Amino acid sequence: MALRSGNLAYMQYSELNRSKPVFVAGHNGMVGGAIVRRLSDLGFEQILTADRSELDLRDQSSVNEWFSSNKPEYVYLAAGTVGGIMANSTRQAEFLYDNLMIHATVVEAARLTEVEKLLYLGSSCIYPRLSEQPISEDCLLQGPLEPTNEGYAIAKIAGIKLCQFYAQQYGCNFITAMPTNLYGPNDNYDLESSHVLPALIRRFHDAKSEGEEIVTVWGSGSPRREFLHVDDLADACVHLMDGYSGVEHVNVGTGTDVSIAKLAHLVRQIVYPEVEIEFDTSKPDGMPRKLLDVSKLSELGWRATIDLEPGIKHAYDWFCDNYSEARGVG
Repeated sequence: MALRSGNLAYMQYSELNRSKPVFVAGHNGMVGGAIVRRLSDLGFEQILTADRSELDLRDQSSVNEWFSSNKPEYVYLAAGTVGGIMANSTRQAEFLYDNLMIHATVVEAARLTEVEKLLYLGSSCIYPRLSEQPISEDCLLQGPLEPTNEGYAIAKIAGIKLCQFYAQQYGCNFITAMPTNLYGPNDNYDLESSHVLPALIRRFHDAKSEGEEIVTVWGSGSPRREFLHVDDLADACVHLMDGYSGVEHVNVGTGTDVSIAKLAHLVRQIVYPEVEIEFDTSKPDGMPRKLLDVSKLSELGWRATIDLEPGIKHAYDWFCDNYSEARGVG
């Protein structure tokens, strides 16, 4: 399925040595899997991965040993414990602990083994709940966080600062990128832990399968969110790894947003046009709006090329093709 709008093709990268080993931490996740696909498409010869059964990224000694044995030169740190508003709000301690440990062990092992370059992936939830819109990189730590995902956000902020301080103190070439809301192949469609877009796809699909007449959507529908296809993110990551070495983090998004109500109607049109939608205002909305300022990334020569509607269709096709697996992802 052709996803890209216009005539923009993926960039061809010149600086990265495709013969050097590249470690993608979190390759079984949506983001890590997309990065592996992109690196493979670009002809990287040694793409290193490690399943949880063989490497606990929360264990510093195990991570150190793995890095010493495999000697990656480039590292994409996409591993972590993630989830939607329900999971974030009810598992704050788990999200904080797991992510703090994973980020710290990989960054430290990368320093000890003198990795050439590391890219750490954060999340747009790092920004204050009432940030000015669109949210620029300098909004970090300028106000209170969204309470429903504070634990996860604090862990991600710590990851950013860890990379910045390692760069300043040790001279490590560790960079950080902050993607907006993501979707695409290998997303988590579990209704207890998924983000809003895969949750909507799952709800509308299940309603269609069961012949239901109404789909209930959490919240008022008024919050606005930005959505980036994970294949676009993967390309942006390679672009930054290739050509950016600044200490400050870089926002990665589309620069446009949509209300949850409009998103729900778009998913309905794609999945189950006949059904009615009702909004459950007793459920939390989260941040009123979350749109990233992507001008810094644009100045670095990259912009998203996958439009939302074809992107959702692509995600839904993957969901249908992998229905049994998708319901249990996460």
